[in-house]
Amino acid sequence: MKFLGMEKVRDGRYLKNYELAYENKAGRIKKYEIVSRKELKGPQDLGNQVSGVSIVAFCEDRMLLLREFRLSINRRIYNLCAGMLEENETIVECIKRELYEETGLCVNRLLALLPPSFSAVGFSDTRTYIAFVEASGDLSDHTSENEEISARFYSRSEVRALLKTEAFSSRSQMAAFYFASGVRPEDLAGLLEPTERFSV
Repeated sequence: MKFLGMEKVRDGRYLKNYELAYENKAGRIKKYEIVSRKELKGPQDLGNQVSGVSIVAFCEDRMLLLREFRLSINRRIYNLCAGMLEENETIVECIKRELYEETGLCVNRLLALLPPSFSAVGFSDTRTYIAFVEASGDLSDHTSENEEISARFYSRSEVRALLKTEAFSSRSQMAAFYFASGVRPEDLAGLLEPTERFSV
């Protein structure tokens, strides 16, 4: 594909819509719509900024899952704790803040941090980290009035049962599958070196 140009078609409060133009291998014009959380000046900006984090949290031999209402699909699904980086916030600060806001939990230890990946590549250039943490504390809700979240730790057998019957986001489904298959939190420690040194 040969990139020909891009144009912003809508500037929403949180999402910006762009139309990209390409020349395909048959020599025809291909138009493609995307949304971005960032202001894009040109093709050099596509996918170059990290927006947030998804958090896979464990406590002892249990995994944290959120049961939350998602406006975009008008239903409740199982999901990971996740959120957006705020201005001038480090990734560690974001992980700690989001985990506390959505669950009331604290980060004991960062087990691993995956490099940023594309979270919705079919229609967006959004990139986020995936963090694996050990967490502790009492579950409580500090979310805004626009969020409905119920957080709980689940055993492997409970997660196996949920995977058979419940709706998940794709990242939470993948993490839950590996947890249910026997991957332990201690297996993650040192497996992937964090992209920077962290203190939590």
